[in-house]
Amino acid sequence: MRVLALNCGSSSLRCAVIDTESGQRTAERHEELGGRSHEAVLREWIHAWSNPGCDEIAGIEAVGHRVVHGGESFQNAAIVTEESLGRLKALSPLAPLHNPANIAGIRAMGAAFPSLPQVAVFDTAFHHSLPPHAYLYALPYDLYEAHGIRRYGFHGISHRSAAQTAEKRLGLDGRESRILVAHLGSGCSASAVRNGRSIDTTMGATPLEGLVMGTRSGDLDPGLFAPIAEARETDLEGVTDLLNRDSGLLGLSGLSGDMRELEAAALQGHAGALRAIEVFTYRLARTLASLVVPLGGLDGLVFTGGIGENSAEIRKRTVDWLMPLGLAIDADRNAVHGAQDRGLLSPDGQIPVVTVASDEEAAIAEETAQALASPGVA
Repeated sequence: MRVLALNCGSSSLRCAVIDTESGQRTAERHEELGGRSHEAVLREWIHAWSNPGCDEIAGIEAVGHRVVHGGESFQNAAIVTEESLGRLKALSPLAPLHNPANIAGIRAMGAAFPSLPQVAVFDTAFHHSLPPHAYLYALPYDLYEAHGIRRYGFHGISHRSAAQTAEKRLGLDGRESRILVAHLGSGCSASAVRNGRSIDTTMGATPLEGLVMGTRSGDLDPGLFAPIAEARETDLEGVTDLLNRDSGLLGLSGLSGDMRELEAAALQGHAGALRAIEVFTYRLARTLASLVVPLGGLDGLVFTGGIGENSAEIRKRTVDWLMPLGLAIDADRNAVHGAQDRGLLSPDGQIPVVTVASDEEAAIAEETAQALASPGVA
């Protein structure tokens, strides 16, 4: 099946047409939004695809969309209907940087190609295997029972794909494997994947919990909400906006939420950039170490996402913190991102540390084809 896979991220837009049988890829596009809306960029893409003579997306049979938050309702990829769109919209307050963009992508493609089936592929679906002791908050239990307030986890499309790729590269049996995945980009999360199933992860009810991110704070003492609101003379909505858009690397550095800019500035002695990098890597390492507990051991650590794949410095700093767990990194392999060693970064004989190129579009296309082969609307 030829699927147009659309990935509306918090700060970027990606797509590719993928033949799920041959793996052939065409019409690949990637655009950083830079303050522009998803709708504006999509209008340009659709206009280009609609021009006479353009055959970039010729022959597509479906459109698959990354959707960040599916709540408890959507545990698998689902064919899009007006009813399901309404349920996704209701979840938008839990993913304010993502679900509205994902819905906008669905609306735009539905208007442009009304005869094509559309499928939503959920970031939360992979983490539905979390046990109750991992997904429950220490809150009155009725908040979960009546309102679904629990930890859901995100970046599941990436975590599943990265873990599966790492298992193949390392020759591990997927039925007996213990993998840590660090998805590091504008948004960041880590997961513990045992025997191919997610058993714990860092993001929670929303994509705000967990690691330090580009503009998101990650874990924060909830007792600070009132003092922050008073200091900034704002309300709960204003504090939530600050934690999502003005915190993380951007807030710590006072310079940028882009790790590439921070690494360059740190080399020039920028104190804020160095501060942000140090907090980012320490918090990441501390969290990865804690995720070894539910795994009961470790067969490999995987770095993926834009930062995870491309930043040798961030990987080195992180793994240096993890030396007590028996992890180490080879300087030469790390400098070239393990390009000559199928992503392997660790010295021979050590617990493997690998990089895996994130390929969410291929995973979206595959799950879209599977959903259409076994139709059923969640």
